[in-house]
Amino acid sequence: MPLNVLTVTISEDPPARLDKALSRDVPEQASLSRTRLARLIGDGQVTRNGAVLSDPKARVAEGDVIEITLPEATEIETLAQNIPLDIAYEDDELIVVNKPAGMVVHPAPGSPSGTLVNALLAHCGDTLSGIGGEKRPGIVHRIDKETSGLLVVAKSDRAHHALAAQFEAHTAERAYLALCHGVPDPGDPRLRGIKGTSFEPGGVLKITTLLGRHRSDRQKQAVSFTQGRHSVTRSRSLDRFGTPPALALLECRLETGRTHQIRVHMAHAGHALVGDPVYGGRRKASARALGADVAALVDAFPRQALHAATLGFVHPVTGEALRFDANLPSDMAALIKSLPRSA
Repeated sequence: MPLNVLTVTISEDPPARLDKALSRDVPEQASLSRTRLARLIGDGQVTRNGAVLSDPKARVAEGDVIEITLPEATEIETLAQNIPLDIAYEDDELIVVNKPAGMVVHPAPGSPSGTLVNALLAHCGDTLSGIGGEKRPGIVHRIDKETSGLLVVAKSDRAHHALAAQFEAHTAERAYLALCHGVPDPGDPRLRGIKGTSFEPGGVLKITTLLGRHRSDRQKQAVSFTQGRHSVTRSRSLDRFGTPPALALLECRLETGRTHQIRVHMAHAGHALVGDPVYGGRRKASARALGADVAALVDAFPRQALHAATLGFVHPVTGEALRFDANLPSDMAALIKSLPRSA
């Protein structure tokens, strides 16, 4: 197997541990995470003066010359499948895909094939330079199976690290379009009384809570104010439908990106998304406000009405600011077209 050898000289005042020292002193362009370095150490790929260093806690000193052997990225067992993709952008470092509703992002026990990763393995082929030592696409963020829209995937280790850092720092732009029950209104005393909700200028609803696993249903997420991960969603109404208003088209922007975040937050605020089988409860559209036929169409919508419409980030190599927009998919567009606008 072809090998590359990276030589690193430990600089002054190093951390005592080998893995920490290497994490600090390995050149940034090598794109070696501390996890990857620990794996290489454990695999016997790190030496000092020809002697293998197999303990991540090994002591190092200033001036030590460390050699790291980097095996060529290995093939993975996941099946490459020739599945059509709607590609918004692609270069040697990354690819931006407009994912259709119904496609899982990553293979899992219940979805071993037909996923975005299966499709990317076939599409990208040998252009994948390796993520963590494996020839696979680097999934930076995910969207739910039944949510459509944009996501960026890394094709190289350096792109994966740089993009992941942007998402971790919440500097990537992500805006979703959602159709919800009711209309979030700054004048609604009910909404102002819900813990974690507030309004910002321009009628923007801000929801700030902790999110974590539901206590009794491990497949669901739940709002909490005592445990979980800090989560912030902002939404504003773009349009409203029915007389009186019964539905709203929202633009939702993520400050954080937690699992099911928009769906859980909007349900917490009393504005569950149309078609959401998990967080929407049994809420029905108002036949009085929309008309019986249109209300039946809304109730029959087969998925959560949520679309990742805008994605923006800084290119991990060129530094160029990139921004992409994806039109509503046909099912959401048709449903919204059928709705009577509020007076």
